[in-house]
Amino acid sequence: MMMSAEMPLVPVSQNELQTMAYTDPLTGLGNRYRMRDRVAQISAERASDPAPFTIGIANLDSFKPINDLFGASAGDEILCQVAHRLKACIPDGALVTRHDGDEFAFVLPLVFERASAEKFGQMIREVLSAPYDLGDRNVRLSASFGFAIYPFAGEEFEELLKSAETALYRSKRRGRGQITVYSREIVQEMKRATQLEQALRNAIISDAIDVHFQPIVALSNSQVVGFEALARWNDPDLGFVSPGVFVPLAEERGFIDALSEALLRKAAEAALSWPRELFLSFNLSSAQLMDPGTSSSVLSILGRVGFDPHRLELEITETAVMGSADTANRIIADLRQAGVRISLDDFGTGQSSLGRLRDFMFDKIKIDRAFVSRINSDRASEHIIKAILAMCEGLDLEVVAEGIEDYSEAVKLRSLGCGMGQGYHFGKPADSIATLRFLHENYYDTSDRVSA
Repeated sequence: MMMSAEMPLVPVSQNELQTMAYTDPLTGLGNRYRMRDRVAQISAERASDPAPFTIGIANLDSFKPINDLFGASAGDEILCQVAHRLKACIPDGALVTRHDGDEFAFVLPLVFERASAEKFGQMIREVLSAPYDLGDRNVRLSASFGFAIYPFAGEEFEELLKSAETALYRSKRRGRGQITVYSREIVQEMKRATQLEQALRNAIISDAIDVHFQPIVALSNSQVVGFEALARWNDPDLGFVSPGVFVPLAEERGFIDALSEALLRKAAEAALSWPRELFLSFNLSSAQLMDPGTSSSVLSILGRVGFDPHRLELEITETAVMGSADTANRIIADLRQAGVRISLDDFGTGQSSLGRLRDFMFDKIKIDRAFVSRINSDRASEHIIKAILAMCEGLDLEVVAEGIEDYSEAVKLRSLGCGMGQGYHFGKPADSIATLRFLHENYYDTSDRVSA
């Protein structure tokens, strides 16, 4: 019986083993171990005179959805194309590695300070933004960056790397395509944001976020026709926190739904005590317009409170609509079918205003304060408002002018045919008790109320 010949084993040299251990098998770039050794080498060379150098991490934004949509092989192809671009454009003496998954890292011996790091990041961001060829389709990606400068951000590799990751985390929090260079100020900022986040979460749980109401009036007679609900937070330790701070924070950290649901419930409960003909205006965030469950959540809250959907107006912005147009369109359609009216807020300050009016079904337009505040001093603003009013009349849309602060602005807007107005001239935001008092003093008929 013949024995089959065994294949001879090919010996692997020590150098080859080391190369394999230091190389990413997919892209051919170095890996984290190669990056660590390069940092240690530069640190040792500069030990006697610690001249700065920089490390950085680039993270591909929204890579996972592309990977899920087109498959792992397509994802691998994109990573290889990214690696090829990075190798082709890094400066002499620099190192690029595949750091982890969809992250790539850099060691930049001749980048000494913040401005140079940011300039390098901008260059790489531009390189990575060009389309990626997957054969039958092209895809686009953006990238976010975090940089750390030796020795200010750390003298040991792990400390330096942690600083770069902290900077990258801040970039990712701020959106796509952001560039951050580590500094102690950034650490303090992030620490404050984390403390604020925890306080806000506790305030939501304890139902401590309040709702104030600002009147919206008919300009023909200054009669109240509704109120806009506005979030207010006065923390025992932090004091008054602006909604311009805590609302974006809730969106960023992923609990805007909990905040918005608590506010809508409070606002609807308060509005039950108003005359039936007055409407409640409430703002939806961009995150909520990307969540298919928003319409059912809103209607469920109204049902539990016992508030008529026909009395609710939801304000959305063009920017929010653009985030996920298809989902936003479905949410708007579902809410309008239930009787809820939709108002386009800050009109004229976003993008593709006319296109959005064509693609979406709105009931009302709110002219931004930026135009209203200059209506008596700037002819361009006056003509823009005239054009908006003429367009809305043709489209059968109601109009509210925001930010009216004095009598002359109200008179001018009324003369141009604007139907409704809102601003300090007619009333500042007030809590629910003060709002009821305002109605008793200013509304012609408060006898026809829905019982609370």
